[in-house]
Amino acid sequence: MKVKEVAQLTGVSVRTLHHYDDIGLLTPDDTTEAGYRLYSDDNLATLQQILFFRELGFSLKKIKELLDSPSFDRQEALEMQRRMLIEERERLDRVIETIEKTIQHEKGEIMMTNEEKFKGFDFSHNPYEKEARDRWGDKAVDKANKKAAQFGPEIGEEMNLIYFNLASLRHLDPASDEAQTGIEEWFEFLNKIGDYSLEAFAGLGRMYVEDERFTKNIDQFGEGLARFMCEGMGVYANKGK
Repeated sequence: MKVKEVAQLTGVSVRTLHHYDDIGLLTPDDTTEAGYRLYSDDNLATLQQILFFRELGFSLKKIKELLDSPSFDRQEALEMQRRMLIEERERLDRVIETIEKTIQHEKGEIMMTNEEKFKGFDFSHNPYEKEARDRWGDKAVDKANKKAAQFGPEIGEEMNLIYFNLASLRHLDPASDEAQTGIEEWFEFLNKIGDYSLEAFAGLGRMYVEDERFTKNIDQFGEGLARFMCEGMGVYANKGK
């Protein structure tokens, strides 16, 4: 398909498609003798992946890193994207329900409690913060929160990218060089926003499997990821000692 045909099919502008080509994100498989771009079915599948990642808030730079990774698996990416979008849909459903109830409340049809008025809003509250404070103290958690706030929303994107990369490696031996490289990236990320010793790092990994809430959230990126990270973080900590 020519670029104009792709634009008509997908709703992505010709200018945007040209930009994707210029930055090496989506390069057409062929060109005509006159220099017109020709997109294959595989190119269209890649474009679909790009749009799914964009829908989830990933930057073009991060999307390119993911697609260029030798460990990228399209099927696993689709499954992860579906889980994340379902979670976002459920959150939006809760907000919509709150709006509908608020309209009824304003009309005098029902009475809402103050708690009900704010159901569904999410300001990145950390459900594990109390446990973190119990384990490592207020000073350590306050320091981590302060450092995280300095980075803005991009820190969440970077975290998701690391999780996604580790999910693609979870079928390997956690002690393998490739797996340990991914675990090291996670260790460095955590120490960018906090202060984790090797012992604390290993302890955090154990929480991933001991606390079902951690397991559920992490395994959104791939079943068995929490267990893989727990074992890999233990290996990394022992090697570091």
